[in-house]
Amino acid sequence: MNAVKRKTPTVKRTPAKRSFSKKKKKSNKTLYIILGVVFVILVGIVLFTQEEKVTEEEKIEKLLVNLPKGYQSSGMDVSHHQGSIQWDKILNQSPLDTLIDFVYCKATEGATHVDTQWESNRHQLNELGVRNGAYHFLNANSYSIPQAKHFLAIWKHREIDLPPVLDVEQEAESDEVLINNMYDWLEYVERKSGLRPIIYTSYSFYTKKFKNEFKDYQFWIASYDKDPKALNDPRIVHWQFTDNLEIPGISEKVDFNVSKRRF
Repeated sequence: MNAVKRKTPTVKRTPAKRSFSKKKKKSNKTLYIILGVVFVILVGIVLFTQEEKVTEEEKIEKLLVNLPKGYQSSGMDVSHHQGSIQWDKILNQSPLDTLIDFVYCKATEGATHVDTQWESNRHQLNELGVRNGAYHFLNANSYSIPQAKHFLAIWKHREIDLPPVLDVEQEAESDEVLINNMYDWLEYVERKSGLRPIIYTSYSFYTKKFKNEFKDYQFWIASYDKDPKALNDPRIVHWQFTDNLEIPGISEKVDFNVSKRRF
């Protein structure tokens, strides 16, 4: 038997309409998220800028409050610990432009070491016309004449420089060894430079080791007491009253000093 073929009716299908509304909503949502993120970033920048400004103002206020009264001048001592300093920016800030009368920079340590920021600090301060000087950190147990020669080779002093400074913070095998090494360094540097060095040391070292020595030398004392009695000693000319001062533009905390001398 022959099967009868039936025709399958053709059904016309209407193309489905695309949902543009959903895509539009998704696009708007993304835009809102982007705008929200941008807004948050802008608010953060504004708040950060204001916070930085307040912080700098607080640093200046702290400096002024803590500055001891009755001294002729004030200044800083710095080394590589303070990092790279842009002195022109520091000294153009009020009141730092009038508070920093002098700066001492670390030049050398022992018989071979040169402070990594010595050349930069020295060059900038000379260019800006700021009174400055150099200090040497004494290796207490090592023979001091090679240290003195090393210091003089690096310092290359000028007649307008502040007197060189011998920084004495380390114990030696005995006080006798320490004092002899100090005398050797001091006398050699003075003989070669024509300038009598100043001795920097702690209040404790001064009262316990040096008060009855170095009668012809002047001292720079580090003491963070409010009013150390040793300051009445006429041999003490500089007082480092803090090692914890924050100066706008310097990343690390700074030693700050007052002096009986006018610079």
